[in-house]
Amino acid sequence: MNNILFLILRRMRLPIIAVIVSYTIAVAGMSLMPGVDPDGHPWRLSIFEAFYVISYTATTIGFGEVPFPYSTAQRMWMSFSIYLTVIPWFYAIGKIITLFQDPGLRQAFTTSRFAREVHHLLEPFYIVCGYGETGSLLVRALDKNEVRVVVIEMEQERINELELEDYQFDIPNLCADAKLPETLLRAGLKNPMCQGVAALTDDDHANLAIAVAVKLISPELRVLGRAETEQTASNMASFGTDHIINPYTIFGDHLAMEVHAIGTYLLHEWLTGVPGESLKSPICPPIGKWIVCGYGRFGRSVVQNLELEHIVTTIIEADPERTGCKECIVGNGTEKETLQQAGVHEAVGIVAGTNDDINNLSIVMTAREMNPDLFVVLRKNKRFNAALFEHFKADITMEPSDIIAHECLANMISPLLAQFLSLVRLQSNAWANSLIQRLVETVGENVPETWAISITNENTPALFHMLAHEPITLADILRNPNDRAATLPIVPLMILRRNQPLLLPEADTVLERGDRILFCGHDNAKSTTTYALGDFKTMRYMLHDQQLADSWLWRQIKRRKSAQTSAP
Repeated sequence: MNNILFLILRRMRLPIIAVIVSYTIAVAGMSLMPGVDPDGHPWRLSIFEAFYVISYTATTIGFGEVPFPYSTAQRMWMSFSIYLTVIPWFYAIGKIITLFQDPGLRQAFTTSRFAREVHHLLEPFYIVCGYGETGSLLVRALDKNEVRVVVIEMEQERINELELEDYQFDIPNLCADAKLPETLLRAGLKNPMCQGVAALTDDDHANLAIAVAVKLISPELRVLGRAETEQTASNMASFGTDHIINPYTIFGDHLAMEVHAIGTYLLHEWLTGVPGESLKSPICPPIGKWIVCGYGRFGRSVVQNLELEHIVTTIIEADPERTGCKECIVGNGTEKETLQQAGVHEAVGIVAGTNDDINNLSIVMTAREMNPDLFVVLRKNKRFNAALFEHFKADITMEPSDIIAHECLANMISPLLAQFLSLVRLQSNAWANSLIQRLVETVGENVPETWAISITNENTPALFHMLAHEPITLADILRNPNDRAATLPIVPLMILRRNQPLLLPEADTVLERGDRILFCGHDNAKSTTTYALGDFKTMRYMLHDQQLADSWLWRQIKRRKSAQTSAP
């Protein structure tokens, strides 16, 4: 607010001086001009009377000659004062209009309002830096999961898109450079409700600067940083960034999962998707010879993961020296001769992974002309080319925004979910398929909600206190509070007890204080469970089928009725 006041005063300095000087001259002269009263006696206006007359004259209100008709000298001075004072007034009004159109002042007002909105957030929230494809997907998913978000974005056009979206919460947003520490502080970096920061811009240097600033100012906050180069990733790691996301590495892992363990891949996509959306049918890449065009960050990750699955790959690279590719066919992959040399007719799949979208489209179109049965993996680099990629309809389109948003969501909704997914990758494909079948039977085929509860006095007071007097199993807390004979549509995924994970715990598992439980189910089941575990009356009904009276009067009536029933 002080900055806004200073800016206004600085912009209005000359108009204010002009008005003050003109008023001073007009008032002083008017008080010196001689006049004559009705009795013929000489008189002059006092300083206050002169100021009064000049005020209603200069503002074009008009009133008349008071307290007596003016003399010729007074009327001549009044005529001069009209032009002397009205012109500065018009100048000041024009400056005021210009001032409120000034980009600097409007930005100051916007920044002040943004800081005020963040200050009044009374719920845990995350700061998302960057509202591009990745940021918008993540914000939409967090909003559906009822997680508050604060957004910082450099481009005003993207901020306008955010304000047009229909989110259930008002999302504080600011068009500013997130690399600047003062911007992060305005976004609530020191706010006790801030849970962490996601650096998701399309500039590795900016993401690194954000991660470093957060860890230096608030080391306790969790930071999720996007890094597309090994150098940036190592720099982030040296400053203690909690989760470094490289979309190319993750895609390579996912592609290997699709080849080797489609159930594990599907489970991962399901649990990290946007709740309520339909899950796409998985595509099974064929096993055989693959051609990889481009051996940069993306191509290298794909080759490494395919070779781990014992899949033979042939690499086409235009600049082997720069990328460090030792065994490859030199070329772009857009020429028929190069593809024929790579053995496109015997291949079962091709990966177009260069950093040029048009070249990637040209590669796969030429390859499919030569071998229509090819399985195509296509890398998309620029979001404005989305229409071209949708028209081509590749088997798999690598979109960094989707990959990063899924990873961030898994880590931001619940750290337990990220830990669970890392353990899932160590399980067999049959184990994942069995869990998928159980999820479909319990919650349906749409992406479910995932949430975690901690059995503590602050989060689940009723359950916490009742565990001190009686054993309570997992099945007990999954009863429907409206009908204890029914079970809520929830699947317990994991219990973390004394830092030891227990995957897919059985219904008869006895709970302990301090347990952290990861659930999966419908949104209404989430809210029902959260309420029930904190309410003593509801827990008493779920455990023992006992209805406790709410008020003292009803308790007395029930006690008396019970005494009459038990009397002989």
